[in-house]
Amino acid sequence: MKTKSLALTGLTILLASTLVACSGGNESSSKSDTADKTVKVKKKASTYFKDNKLVTKDYDIDITQTKVIQVGETGNEYGEKPVLAFWFKVHNKKAKDLDPNGAWISIFKAIQDNNKDSVNELDVGSLPDDRFLDSQSEEIKVGGTVEMAVSYELDDTTTPVKLTAENIVTGKSLGSMTYKLN
Repeated sequence: MKTKSLALTGLTILLASTLVACSGGNESSSKSDTADKTVKVKKKASTYFKDNKLVTKDYDIDITQTKVIQVGETGNEYGEKPVLAFWFKVHNKKAKDLDPNGAWISIFKAIQDNNKDSVNELDVGSLPDDRFLDSQSEEIKVGGTVEMAVSYELDDTTTPVKLTAENIVTGKSLGSMTYKLN
């Protein structure tokens, strides 16, 4: 009986010291001579925009081409300003009611920093590619990928454009890229 009691007491002490060690203790506890072997693994962001690719939990957008289109040229026949056009693919991972135009407009904004006093967010221009006239607002099936294009009206053709992806719910920036115009 005494042996069982000693074994139980020893086991209780072992468990208690293990719990204290696992909890990290408090600041007043003494440090061990052994170096802390904790390795912090940096978790890769699940939502980001870099290298012409936006990744979210619901869908991805790959920018495949950019081009400045002057007034009167194909893709900007009716505009009054030159535009910066983006061609892209939207891959629907699991979003409901996702269309290519809405996917882009809901997350991206374009800034041309050519005003010393205010932020110059560019206006969306006309559709720069007639191939997408009928498909720009069609729903993308889960697992499907659809191509699209969008343009922004430029205030000048020398100042670079910064394209920023932002979570519209939290306002958190997901990343940005700067596009030179010449």
